[in-house]
Amino acid sequence: MRRIRRVSLVDVILWGIRIGVVVFVALGTYFTLSAGLLTGENWRDLLIFGIAQGSVYALIALGYTLVYGVLLMINFAHGDVFMFGAMTAFFTADALAAPDPNTGISPLNANPLFGMALVLATAMLSAMIVAVVLERLAYRPLRRAPRLVPLITAIGASLFISNSVRGLYGERVLAYPQLEILQGTIDLFGIPVLKTQAVVIVGAALTMVLLYWFVERTRTGRAMRAVSENKDTAALMGIDVDRTITITFAVGGMLAGAAGVLYAIVFPQVHWFMGFLPGIKAFTAAVLGGIGSIIGAMLGGVSLGILESVAPNLLLLGFGVPSPNQLRDVVAFSVLVLVLIFRPYGLLGRPEGK
Repeated sequence: MRRIRRVSLVDVILWGIRIGVVVFVALGTYFTLSAGLLTGENWRDLLIFGIAQGSVYALIALGYTLVYGVLLMINFAHGDVFMFGAMTAFFTADALAAPDPNTGISPLNANPLFGMALVLATAMLSAMIVAVVLERLAYRPLRRAPRLVPLITAIGASLFISNSVRGLYGERVLAYPQLEILQGTIDLFGIPVLKTQAVVIVGAALTMVLLYWFVERTRTGRAMRAVSENKDTAALMGIDVDRTITITFAVGGMLAGAAGVLYAIVFPQVHWFMGFLPGIKAFTAAVLGGIGSIIGAMLGGVSLGILESVAPNLLLLGFGVPSPNQLRDVVAFSVLVLVLIFRPYGLLGRPEGK
């Protein structure tokens, strides 16, 4: 009886939400699978697309989690850093896609490896410069300010970057040049996969492995981890805290730039407002995995991509909802709300104070 009296109304409501979510997921999955509305090939394609999309989310989410690790702030301008890298690299890609007047073949298709490396370098360098300038001008003067002040500054910086790009590059949607070598499918273990999706998945995986090695095995990475634990103690040990934080922003910016190019390979259109939704979803992925955890950001990004691709069809088709893919954003933000309610420190994160 004593135990029952301690149960509050909030606990009852939260348990009711848990039970409701479980029942909804179970019924939606049962109705959809029992009706056989999609074939095995359809589910496979949705899964592969979700992994490719989630890989991009993971790269952006790593920028959020790196900055949060060293400054304990959410850099809401990071989605616009991603956008700036993709938009700037478009002009390099567009110049390389112009056909040679003698051969009629564009340099991008004549030497695709070099061309894509140049586009990727442009995106990473431009995004890195914006991220470093953002840290130096907007965040460093506010390092000792209350945590709400940098958050508001980040929102203002996001609006500044997006509208500056709008003025510099224009409002129109730009179509990214497509590589001829990436058209069609490739068989992986007997499974046909779009070449664009395969490149995105492999490229993102290699980038994440390289980042993990950098943070865990290099001297700079150890300095970043020391600063994330305690800035004052790290400074007493001889670590240049300002330089380390700048490097953290630079690394996050390069990851965002790489994500911008990979995003343009799968969705070959860019515009000045393209950073908003991927940025918010990457933040959701970082929260899902555990903000501040590098492995958590990777896991959260891929998990969110799969959920966003598969869940609308799996849960809503059985209820007769038309065009469930139009509700993908609802799924992503529902995940954010549920994680914040039931496990605010994420899958691999730690509660504050532990």
